[in-house]
Amino acid sequence: MKKRRFFGAALAAGALPALAGASTRAATGPVLLTISGTIARPNRGALDPALDQMMAKHKLGFTQARALDFATLARLPARTIRPTLEYDGKVHALRGPLLVDVLALAGAPTAPATRISLRAVDGYAAAITLDQARTQGFIVATHLDGQPMALGGLGPLWALYDADRVPQMAAQPLAARFNACPWALYHIEVQAG
Repeated sequence: MKKRRFFGAALAAGALPALAGASTRAATGPVLLTISGTIARPNRGALDPALDQMMAKHKLGFTQARALDFATLARLPARTIRPTLEYDGKVHALRGPLLVDVLALAGAPTAPATRISLRAVDGYAAAITLDQARTQGFIVATHLDGQPMALGGLGPLWALYDADRVPQMAAQPLAARFNACPWALYHIEVQAG
């Protein structure tokens, strides 16, 4: 048994340099999500008002950020949740990486009081804490009922949790359960708490 632990630890230690190198790699596909604020592993420079039109119109600003494409998000371990959605009152399967894992790629602070602002393409923004993201099991959903989510629908990314499994939220009317869950997510701002 000790040999297994040793080999497992050696294998994990050998993988760390590869993961570290990948952690600052620039996105190679179209960027779907930009993380700015208090982060330690950026892979892009400052907001350019001429080229980052939507972010400029939403009055965002940053000197560095982490840009993520679909392939990067797809490489993270995925979790499936099955909440009842407010739009049709039906249970749907949503799959994607945990929000805390996405934030870890950017080197976000890990303190429970870390503040996270989730912004959608229409400008809607919701504020949560890292503790809320952890305890409620927020994911960055990339798939709805087994299919990638399209822009113009609820995607391509949706930050949400399984409100049916969080007792204080399950007790709320369906329309009040997802106020902190912007669909068409495109930007996250992190502030140390």
